[in-house]
Amino acid sequence: MSKRSNNNMPYKPDFVFGKKNYKMMLIGIAVIAFGFILMSGGGSDDPNVFNPDIYNFRRIRLAPTIVLIGFGIEVYAILLNPNKKKK
Repeated sequence: MSKRSNNNMPYKPDFVFGKKNYKMMLIGIAVIAFGFILMSGGGSDDPNVFNPDIYNFRRIRLAPTIVLIGFGIEVYAILLNPNKKKK
């Protein structure tokens, strides 16, 4: 809880992260969602017909790499110090 020195001051909640952290987290979530979108598709309507498109480069290499990059952005967003001043 936030400490108030004066009772006339409105209550201001303490957030765990700063505005910069939340922006980076939203970017990370968007990158992860984009990776999962790239993974979708490639199936076949008929279960007796094999569609080799499910094993293409986009679904096997690119999309999981993008998802891992998104998780890396999330870790960076959590560890980012929002109070650090630029020189």
